[in-house]
Amino acid sequence: MKIVTIGAAVQDIFLSNSSEFRPVCESPETCFLRLELGAKADVNQIHFSTGGGATNAAVTFARQGIETAFMGSVGNDPAGQAVLADLDAEGVDTSHVRISERYNTGYSVLLLAPNGERTILTYRGASTHYYIRDFDFSSVEADWLYISNLSGKMDVLNHIVTEAKKRGIQIMYNPGKKELEQREKLIGILEDIDVLLVNKEEMQILVEGEELEELILRGLNYAPVVLITDSTNGVIASDGKTIVRAGLYDDRPSKDRTGAGDAFGSGFLSRWIFDQSLKDSILLASANSSSVVTQVGTKAALLHKGAKLHAMPISERKI
Repeated sequence: MKIVTIGAAVQDIFLSNSSEFRPVCESPETCFLRLELGAKADVNQIHFSTGGGATNAAVTFARQGIETAFMGSVGNDPAGQAVLADLDAEGVDTSHVRISERYNTGYSVLLLAPNGERTILTYRGASTHYYIRDFDFSSVEADWLYISNLSGKMDVLNHIVTEAKKRGIQIMYNPGKKELEQREKLIGILEDIDVLLVNKEEMQILVEGEELEELILRGLNYAPVVLITDSTNGVIASDGKTIVRAGLYDDRPSKDRTGAGDAFGSGFLSRWIFDQSLKDSILLASANSSSVVTQVGTKAALLHKGAKLHAMPISERKI
């Protein structure tokens, strides 16, 4: 079994342990990071790592013992070398990565609040410049693609999906904001997606509805398997036969919530591709997501194959 991940690769710098990063809240749902213009804010901790949805997912798959390759773009710079070095160290095939001589590698500075939430300043660089010519699948052997944010390049997305389907490759897709902004084009592509992962607000762009069960049933009109995450309210999933609801895997405090969605999606697929049930697949997805937020960075705490999992609040009913 082999998975190819497609999407962004970036260098991340996390700044934390600063009194200036305490959230200022107008209400429990509305909080801000407020920095005085012209002031200097002391930061007492800095952490370097690499991120991007597709590289984060690739590391989960590799740690779960699945043959994995990454397709994306980085610059010819130290940040790009850091991305490739991290993937190489995890055993991810990087032979399909395009090195851009024109654009720098994507770069993010993340300001971490004490509660694990963050404000992200991002230069997307090479990770936004995708071209059809860079995705030639004639020499790529894969059973699944895991596609994340493609910066709204719908022609590239359509090409990738079309080529994959020609070759009998199955697809899990976690669309980005710029793809969701092009709803009509996106809906036309979703008919060839096997597993769709979105959060509640993203699903509400695609279909009408307020309740999770209402949204999941309507989402099944676009993909045969749909996962909808809803922050601390857990997740709902369906394969058209059953609906599974799950709460939080555990309530450990979060140091950094960056990458939680990537960890969930890749954890799910790591079991789903081996004909595991929705419940079993969601268990690993939730455990992986819960683990990654306990450390700073999007890869450090991703689970390895054989990690011991405990039970969690989860229910299943037939449709």
